[in-house]
Amino acid sequence: MSKVFVGNLALSATKQDLEGLFAVHGVILDVSLPVDRDSGRPRGFGFVTFDSAESATAAIQQLDGVELLGRNLRVNAAEAKRPDQPRRHFGDSRGGAPPPRTFSRPKGSRRGLRGRKRSL
Repeated sequence: MSKVFVGNLALSATKQDLEGLFAVHGVILDVSLPVDRDSGRPRGFGFVTFDSAESATAAIQQLDGVELLGRNLRVNAAEAKRPDQPRRHFGDSRGGAPPPRTFSRPKGSRRGLRGRKRSL
């Protein structure tokens, strides 16, 4: 099996569109179009899995830069997920910043707080 990354996809592209385009180059085992977790909308890229590496190589050579639904596709070999890469825990799907720190009441008496305010 060999997996191909397809980037710069139109958001309106479907699995059938990719199957129709890539089926000429070999037997397709799977087509996946990831969607955003929060909104459920397509993310603009996909993966096509072929039964042989030769089919995948032919598809990469023939389809890189080809126009589909008004956009030029970027087609290359898919990279395996790296287990050493940490998952994002904060913010949205783009990584985001950690949540803001919350502060409790200022330390000290109210009298000291009023004195500090006057000195500013």
